[in-house]
Amino acid sequence: MANIELLATRSHPLSTRVYASKGVAITPMADTFRCSLRCDRKNATVLSKLLGLTLPTAPKKSVTEGTRTAMWLGPDEWLIIDAKNDPNADLAASKAVHSAVDISHRNSAIQISGPAAADVINAGCPQDLSQEAFPVGACSRTIMGKIEIVLLRVKPTVFRLECWRSFSGYAFDFLSTAARDAG
Repeated sequence: MANIELLATRSHPLSTRVYASKGVAITPMADTFRCSLRCDRKNATVLSKLLGLTLPTAPKKSVTEGTRTAMWLGPDEWLIIDAKNDPNADLAASKAVHSAVDISHRNSAIQISGPAAADVINAGCPQDLSQEAFPVGACSRTIMGKIEIVLLRVKPTVFRLECWRSFSGYAFDFLSTAARDAG
């Protein structure tokens, strides 16, 4: 019998896509480690030490240390992403009450950058993306078009959009169309 591990390879769902025009660039981001973390505030303090950053406890807040970012999604929920190290492995030995689920292969990320980035996202997302309401480091679980997304403002004109892998083509096409229409 063939060894499926040797035959099966996972390719990035947006590996052949790129969009750039005056004012905006839309690019797929490299695969990263992702963890969906749920716990109460008391255990969040303990888990923060294992993760090497302080889990944010206020709406729309994120914290970044090195390659790791933790985004507040709800009173007891965080999305943790890391380009190099698996946060799930860091949490595995903890005796603190929590749920940490590896969602690395469930999600894909898209970077939207440029002076028109917020306008392009707002073509389908009701989130107020003004600098005052959504400054650098702000994050939110919201919608864009017909899908749920997690949006993080990385820099004044750079956003990271996380969505389910199966919706990433839709998200990319939606953003590209919005950028073409805005241009």
